Amino acid sequence: MIHLQGTHIYLRALEVEDLDLLFSIENDTAGWELSNTQAPYSKHILTQYLNNAHQDIYEAKQLRLVVATSDNDKAIGFIDLFDFDPKNRRVGVGILLLEEARGKGYGKEALRVLCDYAFKAFNVHQLYANITTDNVASITLFENQGFIKVGIKKDWIISEGNYKDELLYQYIKE
Repeated sequence: MIHLQGTHIYLRALEVEDLDLLFSIENDTAGWELSNTQAPYSKHILTQYLNNAHQDIYEAKQLRLVVATSDNDKAIGFIDLFDFDPKNRRVGVGILLLEEARGKGYGKEALRVLCDYAFKAFNVHQLYANITTDNVASITLFENQGFIKVGIKKDWIISEGNYKDELLYQYIKE
């Protein structure tokens, strides 16, 4: 049996009760460059998304899980698998935690739990992450979990009129 449980966090499916957290995170313009979002989401649209969140990763090609603390069940962010490619056995990984949850080891634990889950449940050969060069916290997080920088995409993201380079990280299961 695959458990999505760490020592201090666990990963769970999205629930209707996550609407306010989802609304807050998805409409925070600071994260839009990472998600290619260009306009805010309404609660109606996000409610529809939550109602369809049960879709299988093989159908939706993505899976979003809530990162919650074990001690008080507080939702502190999301961790995603995206662009699932079962033929080539790879999937992208993204994580976003609330500001107050950062720097406490929750991201490290959530990423470890998710990676174990992806390798076991979906038989992927590799995970990858796209991280802008100025996102030092994410670079450190992924490198500390064994992801290797394999490339750089020059001028990949435009943010406030300036281009940013994006790094490509991979974690290949031996």
